[in-house]
Amino acid sequence: MTAGQRVRQLANLANGTTLLGLAVAAAAGTAVSQGPRGLLIASGYRWRLPYAGAFTLGNVVICRIRAEGLTSNPTLLGHEEKHCSQYACCLGLPFLPLYFLAAGWSLLRTGDPASENFFERQAGLAAGGYVDSRTTRPAPLGAGGIEV
Repeated sequence: MTAGQRVRQLANLANGTTLLGLAVAAAAGTAVSQGPRGLLIASGYRWRLPYAGAFTLGNVVICRIRAEGLTSNPTLLGHEEKHCSQYACCLGLPFLPLYFLAAGWSLLRTGDPASENFFERQAGLAAGGYVDSRTTRPAPLGAGGIEV
């Protein structure tokens, strides 16, 4: 682990978000394993909410797929790791209301909770499996140049 990854790990332990992540993982009956770069991977998440393939709480990446599936996808794992760093930068729990405010702002502006969400943009929209709804689409053939 790099010094920065160690600082993130210790910060998220100290601010309680990694412990929260482990509590949610235990309550949801996931299998927790050691991941790369100081991350913990909780796999087999089955609860309906949040509706996401993966999400983070502190340094815990909680996912619906097997841990090997996440670790073999460096793009998605890197996206989730950036969220772990965001928890540390926001001093832990303040990340959650800030994230939901950013998602609400994005939803109001674009109809999508990710496209204008500062945290998702910083973590990489495409890396997280999101489509940037702000990009214009080409008009279908025969539309006469009118965007639909």
